[in-house]
Amino acid sequence: MTDLSSNNKEIILHYFPTITAEQQRQFAALYDLYLDWNAKINVISRKDIENLYEHHVLHSLGIARIIQFRPGSSVMDLGTGGGFPGIPLAILFPEVKFHLVDSIGKKVRVAKEIADAIGLTNVTFRHARAEEEKQLFDFVVSRAVMPLADLIKIIKKNIVSKQSNSLPNGLICLKGGELEHETMPFKHKTMIYNLSDEFKEPFFETKKVVYVPL
Repeated sequence: MTDLSSNNKEIILHYFPTITAEQQRQFAALYDLYLDWNAKINVISRKDIENLYEHHVLHSLGIARIIQFRPGSSVMDLGTGGGFPGIPLAILFPEVKFHLVDSIGKKVRVAKEIADAIGLTNVTFRHARAEEEKQLFDFVVSRAVMPLADLIKIIKKNIVSKQSNSLPNGLICLKGGELEHETMPFKHKTMIYNLSDEFKEPFFETKKVVYVPL
């Protein structure tokens, strides 16, 4: 196992101090697995792999700062790529069902192999375009996949009406930079959370979580 101190594995424990030993093991295993897979299939920028825990894992977990999904909830990660934000969230919420979807088959394969390697049992995978996925979920999450209006148009059909969480069902996505233009059509109901309020690292200065109830 690689010494992970230089890769900030501890950053997860710093912000999520109550995670179990098993969750710590799963998070710790991610670096070697992504390093290995990334050499074969580029799912993370090669120059960014050293920042895996801060730029990818912790960033994904920013969603958990605005909502604690209740056990039994179902969440689709649309455009998951190599498994973000779905895999970190599935580790953090072992009693929540996550469905990871991407239109690029080799990226779905990487995410599945990594989930299998760390023993995640609460995730399913599908190689498909967003329009093809017809299942219903409490929430859809994504990380900078497409403009908000396009995303909402596609995933409205996937949101179940029955409510079981502290926030009404809807879309939660990780975005960066200026969002005023993008969120304008949904301004009356969109909530934007600055991750700089949660995480002190400079990387998060422009990062946001955008929530739209649907």
